Amino acid sequence: MSIRDTSVSDTDQLPDRDWVDPASGRPARILSIQELSALSVRSNRRGLVQLAGHLGVMTASGYVWATNFYGLALPALVIYGFSLASMFAVVHECVHRTAFANNRLNDAVAWVAGLLSFYNSTFYRRYHKWHHRYTQIPGKDPELSDPKPGNLWEYGLEISALPWWIGKLRGHFRVALGQLDDCPFIPETARAEVIRSTRLQLLVYGGGITLSLVAAQPWFLIYWLLPLAVGQPLLRLILLAEHTGCTRDDNPLTNTRTTLTNWPVRFLMWNMPFHTEHHFQASIPFHALPAAHQKLRSHIAHVDSGYLKVNRDIVAQLK
Repeated sequence: MSIRDTSVSDTDQLPDRDWVDPASGRPARILSIQELSALSVRSNRRGLVQLAGHLGVMTASGYVWATNFYGLALPALVIYGFSLASMFAVVHECVHRTAFANNRLNDAVAWVAGLLSFYNSTFYRRYHKWHHRYTQIPGKDPELSDPKPGNLWEYGLEISALPWWIGKLRGHFRVALGQLDDCPFIPETARAEVIRSTRLQLLVYGGGITLSLVAAQPWFLIYWLLPLAVGQPLLRLILLAEHTGCTRDDNPLTNTRTTLTNWPVRFLMWNMPFHTEHHFQASIPFHALPAAHQKLRSHIAHVDSGYLKVNRDIVAQLK
């Protein structure tokens, strides 16, 4: 059932300021508090239905990949791999505690989704909080520590996801060893929890590898590592579009891009393509972002049709 709860997570508050409307260049109160409150209603039912659908796609495509059903193993591998990689969208929604009305359910699903997508939700929640607080602000936004591609070689490397894999491996092991001095977004009070969570996640991976070795079966490689490696480049194409080429200031209407894409991508990404709407007010849950888009579209500076177009534009700029 839907639960009317307009309270937001400790990372998000209803705005108490006017934004500069890029269309007019003047401050404007775009949405009323009443409109924001209506858009910010969280729902256990909507979240569980969405999660069940995502897991259903993953299960069905994984089965076809494993059995080569009707000779469709390769396309199934792409779908399965992307459904694994896009579990990142589940992590993202849950760390905002907007996927479900119940916060314990948000936290539990976020951790499992992070396990599947090679993110640690306990770490990412603090990291992402700073990204929203300091979006596109050099020296403050932690996402800017991973520089955007400056040439075609760097673009190709970024899309391959190789830097992502290296960064995740290094990052997880550094956190597990308690090396958090370069993570100012993690407060002292949360460090023990983040370290413990990361160690448990690595332990689960170690258990999966051990089980595969004992059984002399490539289960860990075939059903997790390889599919995730196939799905990650697709996720890189999507995530690169979110802020590349946007302004470096604190206005979410200009520093973030919304990308209009097809329904399967919106579904598996939990409506994250409506990214400006999300940054404008992060308390709006995934299922209300399309409605928010209808209210905000005329005020958004960057609305593009499709991820291929955005990436073509990025490549053209690099050339």
